[in-house]
Amino acid sequence: MPVEHLLQVVLVEPEIPPNTGAIARLCAATHTVLHLVEPLGFRLDDRELKRAGMDYWQHLTWKSWPNWTALRSAHPEARFHFLTTKTSRAYTTASFQPDDFLVFGRETKGLPESLLRENAEACLTIPMANPQVRSLNLATAAAIVLFEALRQVQAK
Repeated sequence: MPVEHLLQVVLVEPEIPPNTGAIARLCAATHTVLHLVEPLGFRLDDRELKRAGMDYWQHLTWKSWPNWTALRSAHPEARFHFLTTKTSRAYTTASFQPDDFLVFGRETKGLPESLLRENAEACLTIPMANPQVRSLNLATAAAIVLFEALRQVQAK
């Protein structure tokens, strides 16, 4: 029986293997497609990456892309939501639809400024109650936004 994938998670130039492994496990558990945009800060056969994803990689639908342009060109009609700390629009105000792409940036720098500028109307953030805390761990942020998107999509 084919699996229905409701959403897509994109990691643009992820740097930390355990974060990517945890997000891979999250995507496997939710039947979400994972897209990895190169360059990656690790090799895909990295032991830490596999350990974090445990033995779930065989249950994951994923694809690696050489760059952002290749991913975007392959999905010209798709809706993309860009998660960043550099906007005030909360992810809870978005109206998610099936097959939407949730795009997350590098752990140390986030998404490229040019990508954020070109897609300002599609930028979302996770509001932080404590202004002393800049952002959440990438895997935590991905889980928060993915589950809200799934909640909305499954309710339709």
